[in-house]
Amino acid sequence: MFMIYRTTIMFAIIIISMRLMGKRQMGELELNELVVAVMISELATIPITDEHKSLLDGVIPIVTLLVCEIVIAFIAMKNVKFRSLISGDPSIIVKNGEIVQKEMRKNRFTLDELFESLRAHDVSDISTIKYAILETDGTLNTMLYSEYSPVTNKSMGIEAKDCGLPMLVINDGRILEGNLKLQGLDNNWLAKELKKRKVESPKDVFMLSVDDCGNIYFAQKQ
Repeated sequence: MFMIYRTTIMFAIIIISMRLMGKRQMGELELNELVVAVMISELATIPITDEHKSLLDGVIPIVTLLVCEIVIAFIAMKNVKFRSLISGDPSIIVKNGEIVQKEMRKNRFTLDELFESLRAHDVSDISTIKYAILETDGTLNTMLYSEYSPVTNKSMGIEAKDCGLPMLVINDGRILEGNLKLQGLDNNWLAKELKKRKVESPKDVFMLSVDDCGNIYFAQKQ
């Protein structure tokens, strides 16, 4: 029971710490953020695994690391040189359809990693790439030559209506009344839509969403 208590406390502290670090850190980690995350996970185990240690032996170092991370992040926002020193700079891996081998060697970025990242962007031909940039968090972003870029409504001179984000109305059999009202709809509208799809009850619906243009996505429970 004592172990469960300590584990729960440390879990809550880590969750709070990561939330205070900011939402961006949840999806991508700079070098200093990765170091802090690894150290926090290690420090959290000290009071959990060693019953002779107090909770403060884990909490105080974690809070100290959190403060250091917040201070570093603040300074990095204000000082470009400091940010470059801590996080490094983006590197151009492909320029004008040619691989920049010097930057590849500098970042120890292999051809296998390059092609894996390009496949993730649905790019197979390096000659179609204007720039491929290795960001400081390790992700590769690509910019294609204009003639190879995906066609858009604007480039075709087509005016398209913005239908906004689809709003979830039924979630696993539950009607989300608030979302229904936000779309200017009511239960009568919903009942008619379910009747069109030969569904007797919302409980039989896995998902139903509607956007500002009235487009509906419907999935019945299986």
